[in-house]
Amino acid sequence: MTAKSAAAAARATVYGYPRQGQGRELKKAIEGYWKGRVDADALRATATELRRTNWRQLAEAGIHEVPTGDFSYYDHVLDTSVMVGAIPERHRAAVEADALDGYFAMARGTQDAAPLEMTKWFDTNYHYLVPELGPDSVFTADSTQQVAALGQALALGLTARPVLVGPVTYLLLAKPAPGVAADFDPLTLLDRLLPVYAQVLTDLRTAGAEWVQLDEPALVQDRTPAELNAAARAYRDLGGRTDRPKLLVASYFDRLGDALPVLAKAPVEGLALDFTEAAADNLDALAAVGGLPGKRLVAGVVNGRNIWVNDLEKALATLGTLLGLADRVDVAASCSLLHVPLDATAERDIEPQILRWLAFARQKTAEIVTLAKGLGGGTDTIAAELAANRADLASRAGSALTHDPAVRARTAAVTATDGRRSQPYPERAAAQRAHLRLPLLPTTTIGSFPQTTELRTARADLRAGRIDSAGYEERIRAEIGEVISFQEKTGLDVLVHGEAERNDMVQYFAERLTGYLATQHGWVQSYGTRYVRPPILAGDISRPEAMTVRWTTYAQSLTAKPVKGMLTGPVTMLAWSFVRDDQPLADTARQVALALRDEVNDLEGAGTSVIQVDEPALRETLPLRACDHPEYLAWATEAFRLTTAGVRPDTQIHTHMCYAEFGDIVQAIDDLDADVISLEAARSHMQVARELAGHGYPREAGPGVYDIHSPRVPGADEAAALLRRGLEAIPAERLWVNPDCGLKTRAWPETRASLENLVTAARTVRTELSAS
Repeated sequence: MTAKSAAAAARATVYGYPRQGQGRELKKAIEGYWKGRVDADALRATATELRRTNWRQLAEAGIHEVPTGDFSYYDHVLDTSVMVGAIPERHRAAVEADALDGYFAMARGTQDAAPLEMTKWFDTNYHYLVPELGPDSVFTADSTQQVAALGQALALGLTARPVLVGPVTYLLLAKPAPGVAADFDPLTLLDRLLPVYAQVLTDLRTAGAEWVQLDEPALVQDRTPAELNAAARAYRDLGGRTDRPKLLVASYFDRLGDALPVLAKAPVEGLALDFTEAAADNLDALAAVGGLPGKRLVAGVVNGRNIWVNDLEKALATLGTLLGLADRVDVAASCSLLHVPLDATAERDIEPQILRWLAFARQKTAEIVTLAKGLGGGTDTIAAELAANRADLASRAGSALTHDPAVRARTAAVTATDGRRSQPYPERAAAQRAHLRLPLLPTTTIGSFPQTTELRTARADLRAGRIDSAGYEERIRAEIGEVISFQEKTGLDVLVHGEAERNDMVQYFAERLTGYLATQHGWVQSYGTRYVRPPILAGDISRPEAMTVRWTTYAQSLTAKPVKGMLTGPVTMLAWSFVRDDQPLADTARQVALALRDEVNDLEGAGTSVIQVDEPALRETLPLRACDHPEYLAWATEAFRLTTAGVRPDTQIHTHMCYAEFGDIVQAIDDLDADVISLEAARSHMQVARELAGHGYPREAGPGVYDIHSPRVPGADEAAALLRRGLEAIPAERLWVNPDCGLKTRAWPETRASLENLVTAARTVRTELSAS
């Protein structure tokens, strides 16, 4: 096919779409099912209608080929585990008794069976359920869900393409099951898994699929020759079968690197590549392998992870370069649109001109369709769209919101000394012990307490004008009083005020800093039914006034025990926002750090002796390629130190991280120079404690003993057992006792019981230590 005919054949597609619905109908239906208010049939009906709505929106916008299989009740990796029969033994009976309840048991756990481990999907804030595998794992094909979704789309008269997690990525994401040797490599199961994938492909072909997409984002990471050989073998096997649909192998989030020639040679009919995160690298690599003659190329030229309008002319130039490199070039977003909100037009509180800078899923869909039209018919066919796009880009570039000379001058004046504590850790630790006088194995929580219906109602009533600010603040004071009273009665050693006034750990601060925009309906799935509204970091950042001092000092006035000041760190403020793309991330991080530094200093000045600056996104934001790690970790750790280094030696600085693979960044955790770090560890059975010990981490640490992402209540014996395992790696004088994460999403009954058990466990182990 010539470049001209390839352009004429260009079509628009996407890899996935937001699942929740305009009003988060899926979240409400699932949580209603968990509480017994919604039955299984009603839940399935809601899911069916949401899929139908999504596909119709896509088709009406001009998308030629809609995705199926991207919808999920909880997580698409968990769906893959069900598809291939990788059910943990502890959940098998529940799944056999009721498939839906068993599915949710794997995700959330039960009182008798722990859930699957949860961690971040590459460098996003989406969490997936980690497959558990071992040398005895047996795979069996169950394509029921995938075939049903395809059938629903085809019945609507749509051209549909099922999307599956690819077999290589699935195994690379898996971990050894409990009781399996830690050095077991799930990739050794590839030859056992491929026939199952082959059966699913056959089932989908029989059901009417012309194409099936197999997502292999793990191949954009650094891969060993053995792993690349496994990918080659996988697609030689699947591609060599005759009873299958056409195969489109997709990668995203970064450049494909050494895996590109492997996939280019594979007997598959198409590749999908990301031309936003690493456009030049993927372009050069594609040209170097001689392109994809006779194959389909799906070009991800619209950023699927951020919310800024695309530069249409730049994207068209990229598409034009690609025309000579493949038999057919189609247009898509760089990845699933799962990672952005649904529709920017729902936002009524953002100035109309600024709103034109933003593209959520529906607007990105329109951009994809426009680009496909321009690629096929020439720029004259989209002249009006290009003119409007140029005006929007110019409006943003010239806006006073994006450039504050005072902020830029302060940032430019930062020196290395600003990021160093006045005394080394051993001297600080002695001063803190004398000042705080905490017991061995001090107990604390991570920060938030349950956000009750009453709190959410009060916040909604304030927004709607049904109560005034005085009435709202009285409710917050009462909630803080209850939280402090409960912690004192339970026997916790370092308390928190519970964050009753905060809607979200990033949004709360974003609403109080210049340069941020907040949305009302910009919901994005983080995990399961947990949705967040990432704020939009649009311009230069400063702090007009104190943000947390008032409520922290009020809580401290209610108790003689130390109350932690709670802040969200600069890297997490970036990672969990839609960050500006018109300057280096390091510059933005430094601006945020200076604003937070002012808050840290004000907290200390108001008498706060323990200040926690959370950085759960430090590992999440780590680039996918090792060669990019040093630059990122240098500015990320500098930003944390710039936030925290201005305090006295006897002020104890904490940080917190959760649900990521921390072993990759232990040196960076050390470089933060925090006095205490708390980390998720319950689901991973104290793996992080061993990783810290292996590194020789010299400071205090609290690996979690209570998994807060499950409704189950861990018994005191269970928490004590985890604590003893932590003591095998971390000395008692440096070990804290805490949950994995904040308690915002939990209910009060399970929170009370779990924290009482946590304190009991700490006292039990303290007694054992004193007797030994």
